[in-house]
Amino acid sequence: MTIFLILAPFGSFALLMLLTSAPVSLFASAVISLAVIAYDIVRGRSIKILGAGSVVLFGTLGGYIALVNPGLSSAAVKLIVDVGVLAIALLSIAFRFPFTLQYAREMVDPETAKLPGFIKASYIITWAWTAALLAMMAANVLMIYSPGLPLWSGLAIAFAARSTAIYFTKWYPEYRKVKYGVPPAPANVLSGT
Repeated sequence: MTIFLILAPFGSFALLMLLTSAPVSLFASAVISLAVIAYDIVRGRSIKILGAGSVVLFGTLGGYIALVNPGLSSAAVKLIVDVGVLAIALLSIAFRFPFTLQYAREMVDPETAKLPGFIKASYIITWAWTAALLAMMAANVLMIYSPGLPLWSGLAIAFAARSTAIYFTKWYPEYRKVKYGVPPAPANVLSGT
């Protein structure tokens, strides 16, 4: 369920961009991000960097398009969202608090969360998601500069990148557990299991 909540704003954005205008897609995704934050608060969890950043990203971009530049292409809007999410991921690493760490800490006991292997695993998983974001960005750039490509090609790249990151998020903690015998981050952090 965790992965569903994390990806819900982004999945709804991608779907709504196919069905409606960019401002509607962006504002709806901002509201969904707020709902995920509210859900976390009700359950006694912390406000996540990714969730708060998504609210700001979707809301600000939606306002900009609605008020300043309504002619921005769909591909450009998707690219800006990808760049924004990539910036959130990179800033979380730069500030030594990878965005996956918040999710991981809520799934383990405090002693496990302090282990160096746990923190290292969080960094590696965050880098895996960052690579997936770069692949999705590349797909959007490809769609902008090669408009003759079928829509499904960009969607396929994005789906493959996201699926690979989800798989890695499940696989890597188990790999570390077998290799080192110490539970780093649980496999269910971003995988929803």
